Amino acid sequence: MSRKEILTQPSLIALLAAEIVSTTGSQMTWLALPWFVLVTTGSATKTTLVIAFELGGLALLGLPAGRLLGRLGARRTMIFCDSTRAPLMLVIPVLHWSGGLSFPVLCAVAFALGALGAPYFSAQKVIVPELLGEGEQEVTDANALFQAANRITILAGPVIGGILIGAIGATSVLVVDAATYVVSAILVTAFVPKRPPVERQPEHRQIRAGLRFLARDPLLRVWWPMFALGDAAWTAFFVTVPVLVLARFGHDPQLAGWLFASFGIGAVLGNAVAFRYLTRRLDGLTIFASFIVIQVAPLWLLWLPLPALGLCAVIVVSGFGNGLVNPSLHAISTLRIPAPMRPTVMTTVMVVWALVNPLGLFIAGPVLDAFGTTPVLIGFAAVETLTMSAAALVAVRERTSPAGMPSPSAP
Repeated sequence: MSRKEILTQPSLIALLAAEIVSTTGSQMTWLALPWFVLVTTGSATKTTLVIAFELGGLALLGLPAGRLLGRLGARRTMIFCDSTRAPLMLVIPVLHWSGGLSFPVLCAVAFALGALGAPYFSAQKVIVPELLGEGEQEVTDANALFQAANRITILAGPVIGGILIGAIGATSVLVVDAATYVVSAILVTAFVPKRPPVERQPEHRQIRAGLRFLARDPLLRVWWPMFALGDAAWTAFFVTVPVLVLARFGHDPQLAGWLFASFGIGAVLGNAVAFRYLTRRLDGLTIFASFIVIQVAPLWLLWLPLPALGLCAVIVVSGFGNGLVNPSLHAISTLRIPAPMRPTVMTTVMVVWALVNPLGLFIAGPVLDAFGTTPVLIGFAAVETLTMSAAALVAVRERTSPAGMPSPSAP
């Protein structure tokens, strides 16, 4: 399938639009909710706890979510999750305005939202080959588009969120996020065709089968733990951003939004370069091993006393490196898994990610309260360097091994 044919697929366009709308709202909330907790409680530890509860829901209920995805299929799973998350998100502003919002209730809502995240994110990965087939080039190109759409939301969401927090308040931003879930569900319902779930044998539904597959795959058994640790470091960094802004630049939510958005600017540019020049010239493993350094190296500058523009520039360059490698990374990770096992394996991966990710939060919160931002920023750069180096080394080893990439239909 040519790039032109991919770009004119109505179902793919609808999914991209749903991704932009829904994830823009989520990115606004990613800034608005921590800002709300930090300003109302004055505690970085409580701020990280709310995010940790969301990740806890993802971890504890992620494995049963794999069965939901396998039973409903990717399209119906996405519709169900968006339709449920919309009213859940409204609980926080409604209770806050009525005076009934307590910290335990806030954590409970975050937990429920996280529980719905696992099947939704896994469905996003499964639905692309369902629509376009199992070809690596087509899936990689589609992933480049989805990554660009996602990174546009990282660009737009925090900036819009920062402006709206100043204009209408953080709680009202959560109402906007709830509306974006509704729009996303409508787009998927109207334009993505119905498809029956992939036929699965009983063993494909077993959690231990997903774990066994990951343990035996020479690439994914290294990649996914390293990516989970690396994302834990990124989560710690993003939680650090509001504290960094308050400490260095004062009460300026718009600046915090621009710091978040800087990663999106770089990533969109990187996705464009990957889509236009890389994905049909180099194999995915070579792209990852060659360009991941662009994501990692600039992070060592973040702890320096840079002006706001300098911090934004550093994050732009790192985002550019991320945009170069992510389309290939996601395509390889999806296509190495046999189609009947994808719901189970993908949700297993999400659970591993959710179990590891709070480590960054639990460490960052107390360190921020006790020592400020510098130790967190140095630790962030160190963890990213170690994890991405390990992922690049195993990519080189797999690229040069006689076995090469296994067929997507392999058992």
